[in-house]
Amino acid sequence: MEKKYCCEEMEYFSKLHCDIHGRIWDCPDCLVYFDDREKNYGLIVHDGGQSYVEIRYCPWCGKQLS
Repeated sequence: MEKKYCCEEMEYFSKLHCDIHGRIWDCPDCLVYFDDREKNYGLIVHDGGQSYVEIRYCPWCGKQLS
């Protein structure tokens, strides 16, 4: 079953994979991370590590994320 997204922007940024950078943490264009283990979304903190800030609402459309 394919994952459903609240809006086109959330789908785009959730699926974005950079061909230049090896990891999403290194690419400034990758903004959204989905943690399969915890089942939550986060905005990537580009600080050289693997940090993200958990979000409960879509930053583009405002819908609650499940």
